[in-house]
Amino acid sequence: MQIVENLDAWYDEFEQTWLRSFQDDGKIDWKLYKRPKNEQAPGVAGIDLSQSKIMLISTAGGYLKDSQERFDEHNDYGDYSVRFFSPDTPFEDIDYAHTHYDRTAVFQDPQVLLPLDHLRTMVADGKIGSLSEVASICGYQPDVRQVVRETIPPIVERAKAAKIDGALLVPA
Repeated sequence: MQIVENLDAWYDEFEQTWLRSFQDDGKIDWKLYKRPKNEQAPGVAGIDLSQSKIMLISTAGGYLKDSQERFDEHNDYGDYSVRFFSPDTPFEDIDYAHTHYDRTAVFQDPQVLLPLDHLRTMVADGKIGSLSEVASICGYQPDVRQVVRETIPPIVERAKAAKIDGALLVPA
């Protein structure tokens, strides 16, 4: 199954409407933006969380402030790169680069977008088998074709290498 059905047709419309408008006048007009819609939903067998390795995927733009490059949060075209870090990373080692949500709450309680303490507790309680590394992206990514081609592949590659069973997506 394709990640996005009719991706090229979606991109053609994106290029002719939202992108052209932005390039012509430098303003973002979300009324012109068409979200992709799939006709088929993926179906997979359920998993026993207590026996599963889970990957947290966050769109909050979190990165390790002392060792990773910031996301390009001011790029009007978006930043399609990925940062990975351990689920044991202390919150004080993480900073956020994302201008498309109010970051006040995440700085007051990072659990709202990176529920690592909750997930670690679930592992300790035997409700989740284990956690793999966290995949972090800057969720402002208007070009779905770039998401499919640049953002998703490294996440899938790391997930396969870590033999994860499931993922928890926490959108910002």
